[in-house]
Amino acid sequence: MSRIVLLRHAHSTANLKNVLAGRTEGVALSSKGENQAAELVVRIGKSRFDAVVVSPIERCSQTIAPWLAAYGNGIVPLVDEGFSEVDYGTWTGKSLAVLQRNKLWKIVQEHPSQMVFPQGESLMEMQSRAVASFHKVNNLKGRNPRLIVSHGDVIKSIVAHVLGMHLDDFQRLVIEPASMTVIETQNGISRLTSFNDQKSVVSGKESKGSFALGGSTGNRP
Repeated sequence: MSRIVLLRHAHSTANLKNVLAGRTEGVALSSKGENQAAELVVRIGKSRFDAVVVSPIERCSQTIAPWLAAYGNGIVPLVDEGFSEVDYGTWTGKSLAVLQRNKLWKIVQEHPSQMVFPQGESLMEMQSRAVASFHKVNNLKGRNPRLIVSHGDVIKSIVAHVLGMHLDDFQRLVIEPASMTVIETQNGISRLTSFNDQKSVVSGKESKGSFALGGSTGNRP
């Protein structure tokens, strides 16, 4: 059995300003996000991962950096473009309040599979690359979980794929900053075992207020 933990980056300065950061360089964690990253040190604790894979976007590396410093034991994160933020094209850096008045906003919300961002990529293209990278990480050898640090829409698209949801339904899913989502795969079947968890402490054993990461006992988080 393989277990993948999908971690959304912590709260950013773009989240604070309510703008669509996309792939804009220099978007750092907000003070709230820095606190969330510090809390992840405790939440993830001494868990062991066969791989830590991050989006190339800076806020993802910033999110996991405190845990790596405390418990990473020298592990070097792998950077995977497949987990990068959506290329929002000309929408990048714009206020969400302004974008909601754009005629394409209705497509993003109701028919995302049809959305191609002006001078950017389509949400279908994003899901395709994200799912391909998910399977690549899922197929890595080892008995420990793998940790992926990525973005809200990217994680939602992977979860939708695992659940057999059409991309047009993925806006029904919510992935908050610094939340963890766990997917287990056994005998070729993937299952969602924890979703958008913002509080639980990760442990190697199942206990009240925590979800298990290690082992192959078949216990559910």
